[in-house]
Amino acid sequence: MPTPHSPVAHAAYHDLLRILKDDVIGDLIGTPVRFIRNGRTYWYDNYRIGNTLHKRYIGEDSAELAARLAQQATLMAAAKDRADRRTRLVRILRAEGYSPVDQLSGSIYFAMARAGVFRLGGTLVGTHAFRHYEGELGIRMEFQDLAQTGDIDIAQFERLSLALDDRVEGSLNETFKTLQFDPVPSLQGQAVWRWRQTKSENLIEFLTPSFRPEEDIRGLPALGVSAQSLHFLNYLIADPIKAAALYRSGVLVQIPRPERYAVHKLIVADRRQGGTDALKSVKDRAQAAFLIRALAEDRPDELAEAYADALSRGPHWQGHIARSLKRMPDTAALLAAL
Repeated sequence: MPTPHSPVAHAAYHDLLRILKDDVIGDLIGTPVRFIRNGRTYWYDNYRIGNTLHKRYIGEDSAELAARLAQQATLMAAAKDRADRRTRLVRILRAEGYSPVDQLSGSIYFAMARAGVFRLGGTLVGTHAFRHYEGELGIRMEFQDLAQTGDIDIAQFERLSLALDDRVEGSLNETFKTLQFDPVPSLQGQAVWRWRQTKSENLIEFLTPSFRPEEDIRGLPALGVSAQSLHFLNYLIADPIKAAALYRSGVLVQIPRPERYAVHKLIVADRRQGGTDALKSVKDRAQAAFLIRALAEDRPDELAEAYADALSRGPHWQGHIARSLKRMPDTAALLAAL
């Protein structure tokens, strides 16, 4: 079993996460207002500049968000106290052995958070998401668990991007330029979905679920970028969660639910065949096994629900999962026992 962090460290992480969520409401400019689009309810910060009324997306309606909005005045008044507490909590987490984010990744998270990428539904996927389950689940990750490429992948639903009627502050292209990332030309003309760092091979890539037979390039208006569409991604980023990245005094990011991440890795591991993809497939299975061991003990009901959901989506999904589990007998036994 993965080794748990101490109860003190686990509590400190979730306290930091709560404070970062409180900061979102404490930073509102105007009055929170609800809007309904396509049967879903969203909250916006309505404020006026001169004679022009502006609205800034806050998040989808939930009991947790509504409770925070009810405390808006209190949260606005306590901003300084929260900033001091964030600094202390990050210091505690570092001392307790939580893995901090490296400087490059942290600066990218920080820049995207300030621009509104995560606020607008952008979700970290891949190993950059995996590393944040250390805090969410309170389990230690060793170096081999965190080994990753420099690539940062961000996914968003195209339909959400179209529905929000809001967009990032400034241009992400300009944001990435200040971090020494240049756009990578694509075969789709002006459609840019990847940026490469000029002094390395590190990449920032945008992705979106594909609901068509082909995987093509789609636009994400809220983020002002294009994205590579991928099958099975809709399952991964449905109902994402917030996470606290240990950079500076904490950065609020968004990641997939750990149980969905684990099952999704079983699917993509089977899809990756040959060459460098074979090495990625090994890493996919290792991450799935690590999370499934932890979740089978700590959150068996959530894991069982996510597993059943994936299997219910038809023989194509079932085949990918079965072929991966054939190589992972211990993991297969854990899932069978749920």
